[in-house]
Amino acid sequence: MSNVCDVTGAKPSFGNAVSHSHRRTRRRWNPNIQRRRYRLADGTPVRLTVSTTGIKIIDRDGIDAVIARLRAKGVKI
Repeated sequence: MSNVCDVTGAKPSFGNAVSHSHRRTRRRWNPNIQRRRYRLADGTPVRLTVSTTGIKIIDRDGIDAVIARLRAKGVKI
């Protein structure tokens, strides 16, 4: 499964893990990505890979508005 949100574009960020002795090793912060199924107003099911922030955006704006925005950008769904 991809670690990129379809709605927000969130992807892993990278940085350093700093230990007590201040030794630095590389680490990665993954977004909270989940596979969700939604049903559009016309009854078409859509499966999206979304972060929890993306889920909140869908709850706020509605799935039809979010899908329309993605299609306007040229994303194939």
